[in-house]
Amino acid sequence: MFIVHVFIHVKPECIEAFKAATVANAENSIQEEGIARFDFLEQQDDPTRFVLVEVYREPEDAAKHKETAHYATWRDTVADMMAEPRSSTKFSNIVPNEFGWDSAV
Repeated sequence: MFIVHVFIHVKPECIEAFKAATVANAENSIQEEGIARFDFLEQQDDPTRFVLVEVYREPEDAAKHKETAHYATWRDTVADMMAEPRSSTKFSNIVPNEFGWDSAV
């Protein structure tokens, strides 16, 4: 598994529009064959901060995701909503193992 946490800080006036665009992206992303999970989280004490937890079956699936029309639409739609550039951290899973992700969905 290849896991990416994407950290996003949006402008306060863009929160609702960002959420709408990202929900649409997440709903389409989870339909991709190479994605085991695609979680969209909002920070409780600062509603301008979000995290995407993207769990790919293989590292190559992350690259394939970035080639989809829904990702391009999301990227272009939210570009001006960012308060700062988004950042990401990559992880490898320990628990659950590769087979445990199917039951975690």
